[in-house]
Amino acid sequence: MARRRQLYTDPARLAVRDSLIVGGGLIVIATIGWIYMAYMAWAMSHMSLVQMWMPPPYSQPWAVRDLLMLFVMWSVMMIAMMVPSAIPMVMVFTAVNGSKRQRNQAYVSTFIFTLGYLIAWIGFSLLASGAQWRLHTAGVLDPMMNSNSYLLSGIVLVLAGIYQWTPYKEACLHQCRTPLGFLMSEWREGRFGALMMGARHGLFCIGCCWALMLVLFAVGVMNMLWVLLIAVFVLLEKILSVTRLIRAGSGLVLLVWGTYWLLSSSS
Repeated sequence: MARRRQLYTDPARLAVRDSLIVGGGLIVIATIGWIYMAYMAWAMSHMSLVQMWMPPPYSQPWAVRDLLMLFVMWSVMMIAMMVPSAIPMVMVFTAVNGSKRQRNQAYVSTFIFTLGYLIAWIGFSLLASGAQWRLHTAGVLDPMMNSNSYLLSGIVLVLAGIYQWTPYKEACLHQCRTPLGFLMSEWREGRFGALMMGARHGLFCIGCCWALMLVLFAVGVMNMLWVLLIAVFVLLEKILSVTRLIRAGSGLVLLVWGTYWLLSSSS
C-alpha cells in the first residue's frame, strides 16, 4: 500500500506516468490515422473488391456527402502527418502542467491543448478540401486525385521551393522547434487559454508546412509514398540541428523539379 501511495505522490514517477500516457495516446491517434489512409489507398486500387468513396466523375456534380468525405479524408491525413511532429511540444506542455499540479496550482488537461492544435489543422483541411474541389471541377485533378496538369504541378512545386527560403518559413519553424520558448511567450491560463495556445501552435505549424502539404496536389493527394515522405521531412525539419541546410537543399530540389514541369507544360 505504501509503495502504491508513493507511486501516485512521487513527482518523478508522476512525470514518467504522464509522459507515457500522453505520448502513447498521441502515437495511437497518429497510428489510427495512418491505418485509415493506408486502407483508403489500398481500396482505391482494389475497387472491384470493396466499395470506396471517390470524387465523382467530371460530368457529375458534387453532393454534400462528397464534400464531407473529402473533408474527412484531409482531416485524418493532416492529423496523422502532423501529430508525430507535435509530440515534443505537447510533452513539454504536459511537464509544465505536471509541475503546476505538484505545487497545487491550477492546471489544465493536455487534451485541451492538443485539441486546439488539431482544430487548427482541421481548419487547414477545410481550405485544402475546397481547393481540391475547385481543381477537380476545373479538370486539373482526376477522380483518382492525381494531377493531370504539368502547369499545376510546376506552379505548386516552385511555390513550395521558394517558400522554403523565406523568413516566414524560418520564423514559424523556429516556434515549432523551441517548445519551452513558445510556452513561455504564449502561456495563457485556464482551459480556453490552453485551447488558444494549442491553436496558435497549430497556426505556426501551418505557417511552416502549408506549402509542403500543397505538394500533394502535384504528386497525388493519396500517394502514400509521398504522404509518408512529407510527414517524415516535416518531422526532421523540427528535430535536426541542420535545419537551414535542409531548407536550402529541399527548396532547390523543389524549385528545379517545378521548373522542369513548367517547361514541359509549354512544350
